[in-house]
Amino acid sequence: MELRFSLDTIKEIATMFWKLAGSSTVFAIHGNMGAGKTTFIHALCDVKGVKDVVGSPTFSIINEYFYNNGDTGKIFHIDMYRLKDEEEAIQAGVEDCLYSDHLCLVEWPERSPGIFPDNTVHVYIDTIDSSIRRIRIDRN
Repeated sequence: MELRFSLDTIKEIATMFWKLAGSSTVFAIHGNMGAGKTTFIHALCDVKGVKDVVGSPTFSIINEYFYNNGDTGKIFHIDMYRLKDEEEAIQAGVEDCLYSDHLCLVEWPERSPGIFPDNTVHVYIDTIDSSIRRIRIDRN
């Protein structure tokens, strides 16, 4: 499935994304630097009702947010950009999050592809132009 968004439509696309997600909990968000991964994750968290400040966990590696939009739960926002390999990801606690049954939104998943559950949904964000992004969702 493919979707397109701009900053004007990102909340609508994030709402649609959660409806399409169904019972999936782990989302590997792929895209080049500056493609809009963190911006899209911020919109996903807004739609879920996260009240915390949503920012890139580049240095902390894992941010934990709580949501309440009629249902309640936890979201792990993981940024694996600074990790060298799967061993570092495991030591940082990434694997624990991925298998926790909480929602996991993971940037730079290609740093440690072997630790993801089989049912991970892969999301690819590409830049169309300065204001339009394309999202492709691959459920494998």
